[in-house]
Amino acid sequence: MIRTVHVSDIGRVRSVNEDSVWIGVTRYGYTLGIIADGMGGHLAGDTASRLALESIKDTLDNLGPDVSGEELSATLSSAILKANDAVFKEASSDEKYHNMGTTVVAVLLNGSNGFIGHIGDSRAYMIRDGNAVQLTEDHTLVNELFKNGQISLEELDNHPRKNVLTRALGTDAETSVDLAPIKLEAGEVLLLCSDGLSNFVSTEHLAKVAGIQEISLEERADRLLQLALLAGGGDNISVAMLEHQGEAAVPETKEWDR
Repeated sequence: MIRTVHVSDIGRVRSVNEDSVWIGVTRYGYTLGIIADGMGGHLAGDTASRLALESIKDTLDNLGPDVSGEELSATLSSAILKANDAVFKEASSDEKYHNMGTTVVAVLLNGSNGFIGHIGDSRAYMIRDGNAVQLTEDHTLVNELFKNGQISLEELDNHPRKNVLTRALGTDAETSVDLAPIKLEAGEVLLLCSDGLSNFVSTEHLAKVAGIQEISLEERADRLLQLALLAGGGDNISVAMLEHQGEAAVPETKEWDR
């Protein structure tokens, strides 16, 4: 059984929550989770993230049953690119939405197997055995500088241009989606979040709190949100969590190459 929960908060600094988050089950039984973190100024960021989320959700809600892993992956990618078209066209048609865009991280599961798609710096983590492993790579200027050896890990975490994206959804007519296969085993937690969590709460604390089996998934999500608020709440905070709670109630699914 895959249990899910999501929470979002405006934080302590922003005047508008530009994050959009949804997690649940599609019409044909796939588990879908989406976080989009909008940008572009007052109302524009909120509009971009909402449009992206609604577009992806609507597309994947029509995905029929019994698809292959290859089709699941292709459909997730296509849904995100379709959302890029929707946001870009809206931004191009209305001056008040000029240059708006959003990050997105989404997971689509058939049973306990599926794929993660993402653009930007919203993240996915796998929580297992007390550790948090980041499954997505930030599409940011500082991450490129770090990969090229131009800045250190410490500088990456504290760089003044930390939030400059190199890739986003809706800012250009064309973009590309990073995709990664995922398989959730019993006891594992998949955590999706906006940078309002990951910029303010360490990976060690993410792992410690998200992995507390003795409390409910809802309590863990709320504790993560509260940690970000206690650290200053300098951005909107969104968290979505999926936990594999055992094999008994999980329908048989195909094993795909990871």
